[in-house]
Amino acid sequence: MGLKWTDSREIGEALYDANPDLDPKTVRFTDMHQWICDLEDFDDDPNASNEKILEAILLVWLDEAE
Repeated sequence: MGLKWTDSREIGEALYDANPDLDPKTVRFTDMHQWICDLEDFDDDPNASNEKILEAILLVWLDEAE
């Protein structure tokens, strides 16, 4: 079973693992959205995300990066 937009913790951790040297504070939501859709385990409708979901994922990524 793949990752869904509601799996913000797992997606944030996966983004950190995939981009450990990238400062998440410099990431645009449009780029992050594409990177999430490109994750091997991601299996959800790309159009089902929204700003609130992306913010939740970004907060996890920021937490992982610190």
